[in-house]
Amino acid sequence: MKRRSKSGDETSKSSPPKAAAARGRNAPKAGRNRGASIAGQETVVARVTQERDEALLRETANAEILRLISKSPGDLELVFRTILENATRICNANFGTLFRFDGKNFHPVAQFNTPKALLEGQARRGPFQPSPGTAIEHVMRTKQVSHSADKATDPVPGFFAEIGGARSQVAVPMLKDDSLIGVIVIYRQEVRPFTDKQIELVKNFAAQAVIAIENARLLNELRESLDQQTATSEVLRVISSSPGDLEPVFEAMLQNSVRICEAGFGQMFLCQGDNVRHVATIGVPTTLVEFDKRRGTFQPSPGGGLDQAMRTKQVVHIADLTSEHASYPPARLGGARSYIAVPMLREGELVGAIAIYRQEVRPFTDRQIALVTNFAAQAVIAIENTRLLNELRERTAQLEARSQEIAKLNAQLEQRVADQVGEIERMSRLRRFLPPQVADLIVASGGERQLESHRREITALFCDLRGFTGFSESSDPEDVMTLLRQYHAAIGAIIIKYSGTLERYAGDGVMVVFNDPVPVDNPALQAVRMALDMRAALGALIEKWRRLGHELGFGIGIAHGYATLGTIGFEGRFDYAAIGTVSNVASRLCDEAKPGQILISSRVLMAVEEAIAVESVGDFALKGISRPLAAYNVVGVK
Repeated sequence: MKRRSKSGDETSKSSPPKAAAARGRNAPKAGRNRGASIAGQETVVARVTQERDEALLRETANAEILRLISKSPGDLELVFRTILENATRICNANFGTLFRFDGKNFHPVAQFNTPKALLEGQARRGPFQPSPGTAIEHVMRTKQVSHSADKATDPVPGFFAEIGGARSQVAVPMLKDDSLIGVIVIYRQEVRPFTDKQIELVKNFAAQAVIAIENARLLNELRESLDQQTATSEVLRVISSSPGDLEPVFEAMLQNSVRICEAGFGQMFLCQGDNVRHVATIGVPTTLVEFDKRRGTFQPSPGGGLDQAMRTKQVVHIADLTSEHASYPPARLGGARSYIAVPMLREGELVGAIAIYRQEVRPFTDRQIALVTNFAAQAVIAIENTRLLNELRERTAQLEARSQEIAKLNAQLEQRVADQVGEIERMSRLRRFLPPQVADLIVASGGERQLESHRREITALFCDLRGFTGFSESSDPEDVMTLLRQYHAAIGAIIIKYSGTLERYAGDGVMVVFNDPVPVDNPALQAVRMALDMRAALGALIEKWRRLGHELGFGIGIAHGYATLGTIGFEGRFDYAAIGTVSNVASRLCDEAKPGQILISSRVLMAVEEAIAVESVGDFALKGISRPLAAYNVVGVK
């Protein structure tokens, strides 16, 4: 006689001793199973929480760096330090260094948490050329990432391993137009290799460092140009306000030349026959001033810089006066080293010269020489009083136009940073439902017209699992979620490989379209080849599930025809949809497919029959389709 237990199960009225003993033995096993299930749930929750926290940390770091680039585009030290700190901290490294590369030597420009002994060693070493076999030398030579699991076992452990105790290390190049401009290196003081995700994160930070350098370069050029234009404007103002008094004009020209060119002192001369006399001086050392007062008007020393400029009527640029003209008074009495002399010419005739000096060996740039040349020309204009006012009006108008242009360039620079932030957000939105290559194409095109509603001939593929409904009804939700993750991971990588567009997925059902938004030469063949890869990949996975007691299968339906495509949804959540009979036919063929079958329509067969072997499975009366449809099972590649 049977009775029902409190749980609703039927049990015998009296259980034999052996059955009772068996139940006793099975009780701990059931408890262990429940414990394992709970532990599995906790592991999944912990992993999801960790991934969420890591993603949030990465996004916060990216936003902080982009904010700094936008707010302080010229402060590279702060940007470098922030980039390095985030790269080191997020990747769980102990310390890190960011180097700039000048084409020959590496310069440490940012440090984070670097051991004191290593900092002192770097200070002693200064700029350096990396030794062969080291990580930085590998990056310089290959422009590729260098990842060492344990520096202690490397043939050349390197400076940072020997002094800083570095073990696991990754060095990531900073590239601009395929040219190396720096490298980010982070270190762990224990043997714990970096993951691919961490290396990708550092590569992203390296790209942001390059953006910061480029933005700073553009900003410095703009500031330098503005500084030069402001100096020119000031000189013209002095010319305008003192048309009959050349002394303040010459002083303004010389003062701006010395300041903008970062020189130590300067002199301006006017010609008197074969001799010259001083008409303005800025910052000249006292001993040289007293010497010039005593000698008065003088003839330049033969072979000297001033003599060369007057004879050749060309700019003379000497990198180091002490190596060529040590007895020249500015070198002997004023400590001058690097030097330029710029002639002042009126219709090819020498009027005078401007000379500026540095008290260290640091040659002047072409832009600085051009600036002084411009001032020399303005000095000639100042001397030509009859043309002064006309020249002033023209130059003032040019300056106003140039100032507006500079303001416009500054606005463009700010907009560029804002656009970069918007592009990152846009990429994040697009990647929710498009393959990476499709999202990249849309961002590169500068618009999203490909996502607007349009009509196109496509191939649609629909696939799902056989027996999934029964499995989900009889299994724990955690087991269902684990199986779906394995299933989606297996087919997701294959969809990206074949450039398919994931139209939607719901549970075990997945729909992929080909030939939109990215055109494909033979979308039907592309879809069939992807289906074969899916069947091969899922065959092993289904066998694994079968050993776990899950009786599941996999079927695919493929159809070809016209559909209306575009985004649907609402602000904050859009999906990419394909609407039309072709989608319905693919779904219905998938429903008819037996486990392991890939059913294709006649139109698909016409496009692939030369490359794919098939077998006829007869006609099907599909729901929603008025006439029976011939279907074919894909056997394999011919």
